[in-house]
Amino acid sequence: MSVRPATIQIRKSADHVESIPITDARLRLFESAVPWREFRWYKGQRHFSGNYWSATMDAPVGYESRLEYANLLLLDFDPRVRRLLSQPFLIEGDDRGTTRRHIPDFLIAHADESVCVVDVKPAEKLSLPKVRDSLRWSRRVIEAHGWEYRVLSEPDPILFANVQFLAGYRRAFQFIDKEVAAAIESLRTPQTFGEAVEFVQPITGDRRRARALVLHLIWTRLLGTDLTLPLGRTSLLEPGRVSPGRAQPPRRTGD
Repeated sequence: MSVRPATIQIRKSADHVESIPITDARLRLFESAVPWREFRWYKGQRHFSGNYWSATMDAPVGYESRLEYANLLLLDFDPRVRRLLSQPFLIEGDDRGTTRRHIPDFLIAHADESVCVVDVKPAEKLSLPKVRDSLRWSRRVIEAHGWEYRVLSEPDPILFANVQFLAGYRRAFQFIDKEVAAAIESLRTPQTFGEAVEFVQPITGDRRRARALVLHLIWTRLLGTDLTLPLGRTSLLEPGRVSPGRAQPPRRTGD
């Protein structure tokens, strides 16, 4: 007996859900999608939920744990990511006689409109049979459809600390366009972070604003540095290059 293809359910509003075979799933179907679950906050809550303002989306994106938040931050910092949605759909189907239902944590789209579905799990839980089997089934179904599938766990702590710090300077509207352009023009050769701030200070007229502008240029990848090392005054910056800490996606673990 043939097995029916898995289905995905996309929530378009609180009271409207579209259900389709995964074989018919296309990126355009998510243009008006909302997260499958509401992100709730209450006293005694076991998980740390919240909304993060995404520079990629120019809008808040929800998360349900500190680990999801960490990986969401790194995805937002990834220059290849053009769309970033949380809890994009519910997937349901048969897994060798067992009916499975699963809500992935994120869906990301790249500039070429290729799609990646992301689940976030602590590394210590990946070997648990229930978790392992669910993620393996999700991978089989999603990759059979031609989409990428990633399982992300704890990121490199230094990389995350650097990106979390840089995220404070991610909002482009906080910076003056002509100062950004002038700073880019003046930082055409490799130099340390401290030297870059000295170069930019005459443009902004204020050392603190110069420092903020240099950090914004690192966030936007107009300046690159190795973010797998602690970011400081002596960090070497290079113009228009993605740092080694940015060249790879967040660490992938699991099957």
